[in-house]
Amino acid sequence: MEHADLLPRDAAVQLIDADGAIVTDKDYALPGTDTLLSAYRGLVEGRRINDQASALVRQGRLAVYPSSHGQEACQIGAALAIASDDWLFPTYRDSVAVIARGVAPAEAMVLLKGDWHSGYDVRAHHVAPQATPLATQLLHAVGFAYAAKRRGDDTVVIALCGDGATSEGDFHEAMNFAAVFHVPVVFFVQNNEFAISVPLSRQTAAPSLAHKAIGYGMPGQRVDGNDVAAVLAVLGEAVDRARSGGGPTLVEAHTYRMQAHTNADDDTRYRERAEVQAWVARDPLTRLRMHLTETGALTTELEAEYAEGAERIAAAMRDALNTDTDIDPEDLFRFVTETRSPQLEEQWQLLRGEIERTADATAGGAR
Repeated sequence: MEHADLLPRDAAVQLIDADGAIVTDKDYALPGTDTLLSAYRGLVEGRRINDQASALVRQGRLAVYPSSHGQEACQIGAALAIASDDWLFPTYRDSVAVIARGVAPAEAMVLLKGDWHSGYDVRAHHVAPQATPLATQLLHAVGFAYAAKRRGDDTVVIALCGDGATSEGDFHEAMNFAAVFHVPVVFFVQNNEFAISVPLSRQTAAPSLAHKAIGYGMPGQRVDGNDVAAVLAVLGEAVDRARSGGGPTLVEAHTYRMQAHTNADDDTRYRERAEVQAWVARDPLTRLRMHLTETGALTTELEAEYAEGAERIAAAMRDALNTDTDIDPEDLFRFVTETRSPQLEEQWQLLRGEIERTADATAGGAR
C-alpha cells in the first residue's frame, strides 16, 4: 500500500446528509434498504436504552451511566459491521453496542450498577468486558486478535475508544503492535469532541485523529459518526481488509456527546449550550428516519413496531434494576486469586469482624 493510500480524506465520509438526502461517493456504496432498516431499529432501541438508563441513575438504581445519546450511529454501526464470530472490545460508554451484540440489557447494566466488573458471558456474546480505564481495552483487543491470527482463526476484532484515549500510552502501544504484526483489528475512535471537559484541541495538534494512522503504517479514514450508513460502509471496508489479511485500520468517527460525561459531570462549566444545540440538527436517528421515510421503506407500522420493541427493552431494564441485589461481602476476596493468600484472608477476617460488630450494635440499639 502506497503512503498516500494510508492518509484519510480531508473531509469525513458521508452517505446520508443531515437532511436525509443521499450523498453519492465514489468509493463507498450506500448500504441496502434491509441493512438500513436494521440499523434504524438499532438506533431507536439505542436511544431508548440511553434515556431509560439515565432515568434509572436519577432514581438511584444505577450508580453511573455514561450516555451515548447522539452517538448511537457509532454504537449500532460497530455492532452490525462485524460477523457473529468476530469480537467487540467496548468502553464504558458503549452499552448500546454491547446490547446490540445480543447481551441482555440487565446484564449489560451490572457494571454500571456496581455489582460486578461484567455481568455477561463474554464468550457467549463475543463481547469483552466494558473497560473503564482509558485505552486498556485496545491492548486486550490487539492481543486477542493476534492470538486469533496465530491460531488461523477467521476472526476480526473491533476495538472502540474515545478521542481522550488517543492521548494514552496504551493507544500508541496497541496501534504500533497491531501494525507491526499485521493484526486483524479495527480501531474505532468515537471523536465526540470532549474527553470529559478537555476539548479535542487540547488532545492533539494533528489534522485529525485518523491522520495518526500513517505514523504507524496503517490506513486511516474519517467518517461522519452521525451517519450510520457511512459508518457501516467505512467499518465494513476496514473489517473486510482485516479479514483478508490486510491488517489493521484506524477509523475516526466525527460525532458529539450530547449529554454530560456522566451524571457526575456538569458540562455547562466547559461548553456553551449553543454549541450543543447546533448538533441537534445532525441527530443520527432523525437523519435516517427522514431518509427511510422519503424512500418509502419506513412505514408507520414499522415505526410503531420498532418503538414497541424499544419499550420492551426499557421495561426489561426497569424490571431488572428495580430490585435490590443480595450482596455477599466475601465476594470481594473470593475471586481475586484461585487460592486465597494469607494477606487476603486477614483482610477478609477484618472486614467480617467489622460487619458482625456493626450488626450486633444495630441489633442492640433496636432492643
